[in-house]
Amino acid sequence: MKAIVLNRETESKIELADLPVPQLGTDQVRVQIKAAALNHRDEWCRQGLYPNLKDGVILGSDGAGIVSEVAHQGLNEWLGREVIINPALNWGESEKVQSKDFQILGMPGHGTLTEFVNVDFSRIFPKPSFMSWEEAAALPLGGLTAFRALMVQGGLQKGEKVLVTGFGGGVAQFAVQYALAKGGEVFVSSSSDDKIASALQLGVKKGFNYKNEDWAEAALQKTGGFDLIIDSAMGDTINNLIHVVKPGGRIVFYGATKGNPDGFNARKVFWNQIKLIGSTMGSDKDFAEMLSFVNQNKIRPLVDRVFSLEEAEKAFDRMKAGQQLGKIVIKI
Repeated sequence: MKAIVLNRETESKIELADLPVPQLGTDQVRVQIKAAALNHRDEWCRQGLYPNLKDGVILGSDGAGIVSEVAHQGLNEWLGREVIINPALNWGESEKVQSKDFQILGMPGHGTLTEFVNVDFSRIFPKPSFMSWEEAAALPLGGLTAFRALMVQGGLQKGEKVLVTGFGGGVAQFAVQYALAKGGEVFVSSSSDDKIASALQLGVKKGFNYKNEDWAEAALQKTGGFDLIIDSAMGDTINNLIHVVKPGGRIVFYGATKGNPDGFNARKVFWNQIKLIGSTMGSDKDFAEMLSFVNQNKIRPLVDRVFSLEEAEKAFDRMKAGQQLGKIVIKI
């Protein structure tokens, strides 16, 4: 079978390999992948910035396809069904936090950028019937991360003002669509006026270009402050978010692409009783509830561009450049 694997000995750090189809393990199903989607973690693996890297591992966490084989007769009901894959493994028993054994499909274990992948049957769910293969492949990791950050950790309520930072990325686009479906008053920030224009077409109230030094003050004057902010950057931008969140508001961050902040306005945080909340992926319960919410509201993932397996390097380069609006998909 063809697959995109990590190979740090090559110039591009990834390669298209021909691998044997692995044998099924206990309670596993084999999914013939129709489409897979990239996440930033795939590019971070390529750059050597992810822990526990191993050459030869098939990359990719997101995938959708058809169950082509099952480990035993008790799983026959899944044969031939169109499914999406929950890439969160070993979350554990607590809904509050993942276990120490938590992993994500695609590193250190094999992932979805391949013709076939074996997963435990508990990881598969019926593909939303209204989605294309490309849309379905775009949903799992980003959709789950956004749902937990916004609904579980953030506790979004109808009518609240929400700021989603960095609109254009996969998680951010889901957070925007979920917040709109929930009845939030949604705003975005981005470094691209074109991406802000796309957000407005979705129903966002207003966007702010964070390249403008006074964007936070302009946002505060325009909105009066936000009840909830969903962020993936952190770094020194956190003080801008502290400035524009309402007293008693919540800032949920699911990443720190700009690293740790050099400065931190602790006094304003405690005086205004602001809640800073971390969020990572989501539990099995979160995934099931996310999928139900998506089906109920007919939310379609934004697909940026579709590549073939042979064009994987171009797809990775596009993600590295940050050019995408929505998810980058590889059709198998």
